[in-house]
Amino acid sequence: MAGPVGRTEFVVMMASTMALTALSIDLMLPAFDEMRADFGLSVDSTDIAATITVFFIGMAIAQLIYGPLADRFGRKPVLYGGLLIFVLGAIGSALAGSLGTLLMFRFVWGVGSAAPRVISLSIIRDIYEGDRMARVMSFIAAVFILVPVVAPGIGALLLRFASWRFLFWLTAVLAGLVSLWILRLPETLDPAYRLERLQVRPIARAARIVVTNRQAVGYTVAMTFVFGAFVSYLASSELVWEEVYGRGDQFPLIFGALALVIGIAMLVNGAMVDRIGARRIIHGALFTYVATAGLALVVAIGGGGDPNFWLFVVLLGLALVSHGLLIPNGNSLAMAPLGSVAGTASAIIGAFSIMGGAILGTVIDRAFDGTVTPMITGFFLASLAALLTVLITERGRLFGET
Repeated sequence: MAGPVGRTEFVVMMASTMALTALSIDLMLPAFDEMRADFGLSVDSTDIAATITVFFIGMAIAQLIYGPLADRFGRKPVLYGGLLIFVLGAIGSALAGSLGTLLMFRFVWGVGSAAPRVISLSIIRDIYEGDRMARVMSFIAAVFILVPVVAPGIGALLLRFASWRFLFWLTAVLAGLVSLWILRLPETLDPAYRLERLQVRPIARAARIVVTNRQAVGYTVAMTFVFGAFVSYLASSELVWEEVYGRGDQFPLIFGALALVIGIAMLVNGAMVDRIGARRIIHGALFTYVATAGLALVVAIGGGGDPNFWLFVVLLGLALVSHGLLIPNGNSLAMAPLGSVAGTASAIIGAFSIMGGAILGTVIDRAFDGTVTPMITGFFLASLAALLTVLITERGRLFGET
């Protein structure tokens, strides 16, 4: 057994582990211009955004493998294996001599990055459930959100002294440090829930429990739509602030401020979820998301795709507040009935939502036309689809107790 880990250390440890994924994306966003130049792409090319898409696809596919492995061999051995692949993918990306090679290693990097996500969620579910899990997830997510707040600024600062490749080397080193820290964490898999063997039948049985649960499936599909909108934001935001508003030099500040807004929403959620309940919060957030995104779309169309900067940022920030409330509560509600198969459940839920979200986000990103209209249209349609999915899941009865 590893040394004792208190609640505060546990929250920060899990947040840091999960934050490796965000760091793998957000640290490199300010480097897109330099990467385009390095690989001979035009200044407004969206091709470089594929480094985000293939990362998420690798991450989605690998979760289906890590989940059963974690239920069979325990959380920690599988987590360490994934972190090793993570480091190899980061190093290979740093050494890539072409965009094609970079995309290949970014896929490998995504495969490795799946382990911190799947195993962290499984560990959290091993220890907490229901609203308590939603509350802990909110605090973890709030710590986690510090990465997108500061990472673009740190990346932009480092790019003054080093190339974009150094950012990837730095991520590999940080993953190694997290690996050392996790040595303190005890194994959390209950022996009673350990898969006896890695065979198709027990894995299929566990998967069947997941895919036949109405609540798990419904909230997973809803979160897929929400995540798709967020992927489009990650992939398009650098171009939006540069090409639409001519504020490329302010990108780290704008991106960080909006990430901070999401973090504050998650902190508020953590303080409120015990009293209000995850179900009521997520239902209210979905209605708010649809209304805010719809208003932003009207403003975007009315402004010819180039609305007033401050008005658009405020509306986008309000939409992202809803996003910050949806993710921890949506994951908690999807995982709540699946404690006996937490590893497999986390893998299936994560794989579906990330793969679907990556594809949806790519479709929205490819529609970029030099205006904010495609991105905010994606926000509105995705939030509306998520709301309708939850309505169907709950059979029209919203705002009930968790």
